[in-house]
Amino acid sequence: MLCVQQRERWSPWGGGGEGHSVPVNFLEVEGNQGLVAAVFGILFSSLCMLVLDKDPLPLIASSSQHNRGNAISRGPYWKIMALLYYPAFYYPLIACAMSRHQAGYFIGCLLSWCHCVVCIWQKVDCPQSPKIYRYYSLLSDVPLILCLVVLSIWYPVLLVNSFTQEKAAAKEVMCCSFFRIHLGMALLKGSWGKPLCPHYVPFLWFQVPLKLVISVTTAVIAVYQVALLLLVAFIPNIQIVRAGMTKEITVLLVQFGVIPSENAGGVPGDMEKELATVKHYLWSLEVCYICSLVLSCLLTFSMLLRSLVVHRANLKALYRGAVLDVFCHARVLRPSQQALVCWMSFASFQTAFTCFGLLIQQVIFFICTVAFTFLVVIPLHTNWNLPLPCLLPLARPFWLTLVLAVVVQNLLAHFYFLEKRQLQKELTNRRALCVVSYLLFPMNVLVGVLAAGWRMVISALYNVVHFCQLDISLLNRGIEAFDPGYRTYCHYLKLEVSQSHPVMKAFCCLLLQLPSPEGQPGLKPTDVEEGEILLLPSLPRKGLMRASKSKQTRTRWWLAYTLLNNPSLLAYRKAVLSDPTANGTQPCSARP
Repeated sequence: MLCVQQRERWSPWGGGGEGHSVPVNFLEVEGNQGLVAAVFGILFSSLCMLVLDKDPLPLIASSSQHNRGNAISRGPYWKIMALLYYPAFYYPLIACAMSRHQAGYFIGCLLSWCHCVVCIWQKVDCPQSPKIYRYYSLLSDVPLILCLVVLSIWYPVLLVNSFTQEKAAAKEVMCCSFFRIHLGMALLKGSWGKPLCPHYVPFLWFQVPLKLVISVTTAVIAVYQVALLLLVAFIPNIQIVRAGMTKEITVLLVQFGVIPSENAGGVPGDMEKELATVKHYLWSLEVCYICSLVLSCLLTFSMLLRSLVVHRANLKALYRGAVLDVFCHARVLRPSQQALVCWMSFASFQTAFTCFGLLIQQVIFFICTVAFTFLVVIPLHTNWNLPLPCLLPLARPFWLTLVLAVVVQNLLAHFYFLEKRQLQKELTNRRALCVVSYLLFPMNVLVGVLAAGWRMVISALYNVVHFCQLDISLLNRGIEAFDPGYRTYCHYLKLEVSQSHPVMKAFCCLLLQLPSPEGQPGLKPTDVEEGEILLLPSLPRKGLMRASKSKQTRTRWWLAYTLLNNPSLLAYRKAVLSDPTANGTQPCSARP
């Protein structure tokens, strides 16, 4: 039954015969990950333009004054239609690669070249646009152009390789070498620490699943698009305000006490220094905004890279069956309706969470940098008496009292309430400890208020910085199921491991190995049973045939043991099919 299911999954049209891959199966095929990620980058870049574009569909424009009212009322409907139009419009760019045929590669070359030439020609012809910033349209299309350039180079390479490589090598993409390497490393860990094949040198690389590659690609493009939008929406406007600042506005700011002035009465003729001060403050706002934006982007990129490391560790743990190393409680790695929905929406959730997290980080970091600049840096540089430096001398006794209370408690705890005996410490002077705790209760309340504020700040900063990470929950363990991002990630891992386990795929590749053409040595059944063709593909076939029977038996046993420990094969075990209560599962109806 497993062989039939896998044959239907891997075969081109579900029947197991020869042919080419189905173009709609691009999310399961492990080859050409960069090409698929580039198409998703093109799609997301096109969708980003819908946010501010008045004409979301390319063939429908609302340019006439007579139809402008109808166009405004129909704008949301056109954008909804555009959400369905662009995925269908760019789908042929993926379908041509997944066909794995020379004709498909040739059509892909033509389509990618046409898209790239048209896009570049439009931007060269009209580099400026009236929305937000004159070069915003050109800058926002940079990821789109880069992805189209990648496709324009990728497809010719595929076309040339299709002519130079053999047919058998072209069909080998289905069975990626990562699966064989993973199975070889699993077989390498034999009993008593003895490797099954002493000549095998393991590969330490790890193949990231295609869904993760797509999510990271779109998340990086989302960071660029959001950062660009935030940059062009603030910096040009503040520069216009700074250039248009006049002495009359400066006099008004001086009268309200916003800008310090040495001139009595604020005479307009003597406001040159104050005007320069106002422009300097506006320039400081620009610097704070740019610094906070750069910091937000760097933190988001670092969190995305950290997510890849966590994804790799979690997948490797689940591949070997260590469920409790990833989840806080035991979970059954089995497909479900919720897991399938979360798998479909994982990349979209990652992109949306990255956009929202970057926006929140920018707002918080900008407020913090402005407060630090105008309350600490500028007063120290200009000797301007702002409220914070003025309040510090008044609050000095309060701060000294709190610091003294904390120091006294630590000194008493170290020298008076703890007694070191041999290699361990024991509690002593219990009566004095109770008296001191009672006397310092009011002081500790004030210290607790400061600690509560610090806890709130740390929690907010931690959640804001890690907002784009779906692999960790921002809630407590007891209520982590209410975190939609983490719940989506957990169900994504369940479906990814249960349906794309490397050992299962390598095993299915061997079972579905196509017969070799006449006149060429093919894969023999003894080689499949041994599994040594996975470990040493370059080993001479005569050496494999002379392998001892005990070595063959040991290899077969470890292969069966590895497959039996695969969670995705749990429902297909003979004990489960015959006993309805075995392992807490229900009997499965046999499939043809």
